[in-house]
Amino acid sequence: MRILGIETSCDETSAGVVDDGRQVRSNVVASQIPVHRRFGGVVPEIASRQHVMTITGVIRQALADAGSSWREVDAVAVTVGPGLSGSLLVGINFAKGAALATGAKLLAVNHIEAHVLSVWLSSVASAGPAPDLPLVALVASGGHTELILVDAPGEYRRLGQTRDDAAGEAYDKVARLLGMEYPGGPAIEEAARVTDSEGLSLPRAWLPGTHDFSFSGLKTAVARLVREGEANGDAEPDGRHKRLIAQAFQQSVVDVLCTKLLAAVEETGACSAAIVGGVANNSALREAATQRLNVPLHLPEPGLSSDNGAMIAGAAYWNPVEAPLNVEPQPSLQLGEASA
Repeated sequence: MRILGIETSCDETSAGVVDDGRQVRSNVVASQIPVHRRFGGVVPEIASRQHVMTITGVIRQALADAGSSWREVDAVAVTVGPGLSGSLLVGINFAKGAALATGAKLLAVNHIEAHVLSVWLSSVASAGPAPDLPLVALVASGGHTELILVDAPGEYRRLGQTRDDAAGEAYDKVARLLGMEYPGGPAIEEAARVTDSEGLSLPRAWLPGTHDFSFSGLKTAVARLVREGEANGDAEPDGRHKRLIAQAFQQSVVDVLCTKLLAAVEETGACSAAIVGGVANNSALREAATQRLNVPLHLPEPGLSSDNGAMIAGAAYWNPVEAPLNVEPQPSLQLGEASA
């Protein structure tokens, strides 16, 4: 089954073509980062306008890269939530028109589910075995930090989630405090490559007895260190003080994410684990999780961690939810029942 996936939940306009839920034939992403960088974050109205301007070209390129025509597309899958309502609406309306014009099925996809199932995708001709189930997925993408137990595609239980800032949001906010460019993840990861933290440490919010996360206190601790450093004249010409803060911040985030993931795997008896979403690109997180987990760890292929159309197409195959032509954006859509 060949599915065209459309993703416009935030600041990436993307489309991808996937065969049978695993084989990625194309994945085109038009990033809006240069547009939003001067604002230090995503401006919703600007994001939706950018989607309008780029979506047609992105989809044409995805079909061309896949060597496919509209006649060969069996279904059009689109993100219906969660995300920015204006951005979601652009993708949904295009998908509706495409389904009407071609006779293809219209499939609605949960953005978080698509991230979870991104580890099923492969760009090579002969994909390896699918992850063993049950699987615990750490979703760290944009405004989301969640632990999801996957019993089967379409069967999920939410073990924990952030109570305030998500990990990705914390990276962006801390980068701003340190005078670094948006997005904060790559900037902080690069700055954190110092050899010695000189004993600098930042707090971890463990929230005992839960699988939940909290990063707002960590952000506040960074702000205090920055103020203290400026007051003490620690703004060295080479920026070493801020790099040490970046390293301590990243160590705290990685420690909490890995510890919570490991605890969830052990408590549920899961056969495997996954880290998905944009924060999964962080090499320190990947290395720490690989070392600490005692079950196989699955990571999305390069280009499939951040928001993309291929993951939307893949998820629609494994959990096909047919949508009516009056389907509307669901900005606050969640995945799975909350754990008791």
